Amino acid sequence: MANSKKPGPRKALLLGIGLDSDGHKRVTTGKNFALVGGTKDTHAEMTEKALKMNEKLDHRGKALHEVSREEFDDIAHEVGLKRPDADQRN
Repeated sequence: MANSKKPGPRKALLLGIGLDSDGHKRVTTGKNFALVGGTKDTHAEMTEKALKMNEKLDHRGKALHEVSREEFDDIAHEVGLKRPDADQRN
């Protein structure tokens, strides 16, 4: 029997994972984001950028799930996030 449920509203979430560690477990959640791991400095930087992303979205009057990939990339660039170079991915 097929599932007759209607799909729910679209959702989006920024997920930040700090790969460095100083032995402490850090988890921070907020509107549109969840951040885990990292040293104190790394985690603070991730938190700052996630909050700035939300400020930029609010300024544009949009929710995270409403922006296109290009608009997301523009906002991410504005707050200091960037995609890794091809050399860094391998």
